[in-house]
Amino acid sequence: MCGRFIDPNLRGTEVEYSELKIDPIPRRFNVKPTQEVLIFSAGADPRYARWWFVPSWFKGTEAKEWKATTFNARIEEAAAKPTFRTAWKHGRCLIPAGGYYEWTGDKAPKQPHFIRSAGNEATLWFAGLASPWRDLMTCTIVTRAANPSAAAVHHRMPVILDTDEREAWLGGSNDVEIGAGAQLRHYPIARFGAADDGEELIEPLS
Repeated sequence: MCGRFIDPNLRGTEVEYSELKIDPIPRRFNVKPTQEVLIFSAGADPRYARWWFVPSWFKGTEAKEWKATTFNARIEEAAAKPTFRTAWKHGRCLIPAGGYYEWTGDKAPKQPHFIRSAGNEATLWFAGLASPWRDLMTCTIVTRAANPSAAAVHHRMPVILDTDEREAWLGGSNDVEIGAGAQLRHYPIARFGAADDGEELIEPLS
């Protein structure tokens, strides 16, 4: 799964904020479900979306009335699941991140770990699904079974795409093994609270 991540540092990259038609959010190191995150979709300008998917057919009056836990979607199930199947066909997106967190341990307090690219890439590109609900764009991060580079910290991981896979995903690929080759590294970090933020959160535990 993926329940917390950090914003990417897009300054000085091919998607530098100055080239985007949006105002940058100050970089966050503890992005939580229901907060706004940056998404990229084929044929559309980058935009912000609420990270907690709400299907377009939901009849509630407020997004928070949608009670299902849909900040993640399992790639093995999303195409057939009523909540996600329309977005699987028409709502593909990419969600950039600088890394994400997982926790290990059977009892609280659990040990947090920071997970980032094992290579020189500063940005991880998560496969996502987006859905407009009323006047609100919402999204979910697609997950898969963890590969060997991430399995030590959790049995699931985000679907993380390389350049060719990003194009394929946005083009509608149905390959549930997409992203299997992502290479990650992880290390333990100090415990932090829900309200904590700042670059110090991702410092290795001494």
